[in-house]
Amino acid sequence: MLIFSGTSNPALARKIAKKLDTKLSSLEIYKFPDKEVRVRVLENVVDKQAIVVQSTGIHPNHYYMQLFFILDAIKRSGGSEVTLVIPYLGYQRQDHIFRSGEAVSLEVIVNLIKAMQVDRVISFDLHAPRISEFFTNRKIKMDHLSALPVFAKEIEKMDMKNLVLVSPDMGGIRRIKILASLLNDQVPCISIEKNRDLNTGEIKSTKINGEVRKIAVIVDDVISTGKTLIAAAELLRKNGAQEIFVMATHGIFAGEAPVALQNSIIKRVTIADTLEVRSKRKFEKLHIISVSPLITEALRK
Repeated sequence: MLIFSGTSNPALARKIAKKLDTKLSSLEIYKFPDKEVRVRVLENVVDKQAIVVQSTGIHPNHYYMQLFFILDAIKRSGGSEVTLVIPYLGYQRQDHIFRSGEAVSLEVIVNLIKAMQVDRVISFDLHAPRISEFFTNRKIKMDHLSALPVFAKEIEKMDMKNLVLVSPDMGGIRRIKILASLLNDQVPCISIEKNRDLNTGEIKSTKINGEVRKIAVIVDDVISTGKTLIAAAELLRKNGAQEIFVMATHGIFAGEAPVALQNSIIKRVTIADTLEVRSKRKFEKLHIISVSPLITEALRK
């Protein structure tokens, strides 16, 4: 088993390799002055199983192109079976046509992954469960993992008698109910209704469905600009929430998100290490937990 890492999240790749009692395999990634990339596999991969670790995050186009070159290089060098560990699947929120004339961007990405002859994909907390079908319908084995078990362990350290789990939108109700079940249904669940502007992507939180005068834990799949979570936190505070915590699997932290979240009323932001947060993007309220044990468990199966 050979493990290769792109440049998006080498720290996670190293954790995975260490737990599998191996080291990252050698890969040369060279960037030309005009920003084109050249990829070269420096290991003998003939008839061997290869694992490629690469997320997307704040530079999805760059990391996807790098990924495709890595996959192509492995196959051209004789690799027999390829597993793609892509903890955060970029473009997953563009999984259908919202307005006439749009591309289905996720379908384009999955078709390219299929063209690279990937046998298996491992990813975390997809925006919608149906996204797995984009892969399985193309005969790619799909492992849809979740960070909720590690979030549950974090919540168990808190005063669960005074907690409420909050979904920042109606679509996330299933997520918080799964988390509640991991906590033996000891924590109630509520949701917030919101409206999204299809032109700008801006979201406005409008209404809370449930009692919130407790310590609120907002649970989401991804943090991009942080505006949705901050608006949700402010609405919760207005309705009597004592303290507000956030738990989200993927931390993109686009634009001014780190500053905005640090200056918000949110007490702590907990994310998984599905995306690497560069030092300059980290902030005091940020808490990162690793999903590498879940990935290595899946890889061993």
